[in-house]
Amino acid sequence: MSVAFTFPGQGSQAVGMGKELADAFPEARAVFAEVDDALGQKLSAIMFDGPEETLTLTANAQPALMAVSIAVMRVLEARGLSLKDRVSYVAGHSLGEYSALCAAGTFSLADTARLLRIRGNAMQSAVPVGEGAMAAIIGLEQADVEAICAEASAGGACQIANDNGGGQLVISGAKPAVEVAARLATDKGAKRALMLSVSAPFHSALMAPAADAMREALAAVEAKAPVVPVIANVRAAPVSDPQEIVRLLVEQVTGQVRWRETVEWFGKNDVTTLYEVGSGKVLTGLARRIDKSVTGIAVNTPADIDSALAALIG
Repeated sequence: MSVAFTFPGQGSQAVGMGKELADAFPEARAVFAEVDDALGQKLSAIMFDGPEETLTLTANAQPALMAVSIAVMRVLEARGLSLKDRVSYVAGHSLGEYSALCAAGTFSLADTARLLRIRGNAMQSAVPVGEGAMAAIIGLEQADVEAICAEASAGGACQIANDNGGGQLVISGAKPAVEVAARLATDKGAKRALMLSVSAPFHSALMAPAADAMREALAAVEAKAPVVPVIANVRAAPVSDPQEIVRLLVEQVTGQVRWRETVEWFGKNDVTTLYEVGSGKVLTGLARRIDKSVTGIAVNTPADIDSALAALIG
């Protein structure tokens, strides 16, 4: 019986995120100040007050979500939680993998903020606006969606980007190919095939320029072994070697976020509780749909922090 900490990805941002933490805890304020300094920008002001369209920009949303997650972590640690002693694994959804690695000591907070700013900018600029697309396919098996993507890829890159569980797969690639795949999915009996309002085709082969940018950026920062293993997105298995972690982070830019398999791995390896550390409750909802034996608990308010501490250290 063990516990894992998970860290949310893009889509969990909301104006006001982190404000309650900053008001309540000096440790949270210190995290937001350090991230602001690392980026040379008052990101915390955008997080607290918006505007929403500025916060939602990939280059802002990614470090902002990480900042809230690490603020929660620092508050937990200041009140006696030892990640190494109380938590068996960490994992994060897409950008959340960087939050997980920062929490586990692989990257410093300042380096993580700068890496995510580079990642956000590189992913945004990899494909001209309007040329890429993503779609959610609901109610088809993975093998069926893979076959649909293969058929549609005559019109350009098309692949599974996220396996989120609960029968939801997200595909990504060139806009004409993704549109064809969405129609094919409907024809094959998908409950829904929904084009997503996203700014770029994340986790597809079209992100290759962003992968190159991250390879260069990651080579310039120190990566330490995490204090607990990270379940890597593209492998859905634990990794602790810093060089391997960095290699998989580069692969992740164009590869699939295997979240369903990650939660299933937790369930098969005696993890009974997943604490979602940071903004929102998306991963908690996904855990419930993927494996009923695993309990998801969101930790993002002062009251949530009190409850988590009571459960984890008494």
